[in-house]
Amino acid sequence: MTSVFEKLQQALRKLPGVGYRSSERIALHLLVGKPEQLEVLVEALTEASQRVHRCERCGNLTEEPLCAICSDPKRDQHLICVVENVPDLLAIERSGSWRATYHVLHGKLSPLGGVGPDDLNIAALMGRLANGGVEELVLALSNDVEGEATCHYIQEHMAKESNVRVTRIGFGIPSGGGVVYADSVTVKSALDSRRSFG
Repeated sequence: MTSVFEKLQQALRKLPGVGYRSSERIALHLLVGKPEQLEVLVEALTEASQRVHRCERCGNLTEEPLCAICSDPKRDQHLICVVENVPDLLAIERSGSWRATYHVLHGKLSPLGGVGPDDLNIAALMGRLANGGVEELVLALSNDVEGEATCHYIQEHMAKESNVRVTRIGFGIPSGGGVVYADSVTVKSALDSRRSFG
């Protein structure tokens, strides 16, 4: 194969869940099987890279300054559900069990992985809490060592005078598993059975 084809295949392999065989199939599909889809894909990726960015308030994806959830007047602005990543937010939204707001950290603390507090969207969360009006912070982070460490860090660095209730989702979600892998019923159960944290 050509070096350009191999470069495309290597780029595709960097996507989550795409291995050698899958990247080869996708590349061949776009170049040989359905070349008309290639231009559409390139255009969509270019437009998304130029227009989609993080919400100024919560870190969700949006084309506007605030995402659709943050700007929805029907959402309870007094409650914030903290999640690791956008797919976690989408999983909770699909469950239909949360009609308040979110905050996306874009990861979790991992000293071994070189991820510290400054690498996450924690400062913006602390800013939201400092502005007042938040009554409850629901920590919906994965049930593993890094998720627990991140929960403890957030609680320890909240303003001491804060009256915000901090809760942790219940776990019908398996230990070491994330919200994104749970079905809608399990996510609803986890949110309904949240408990005080700390």
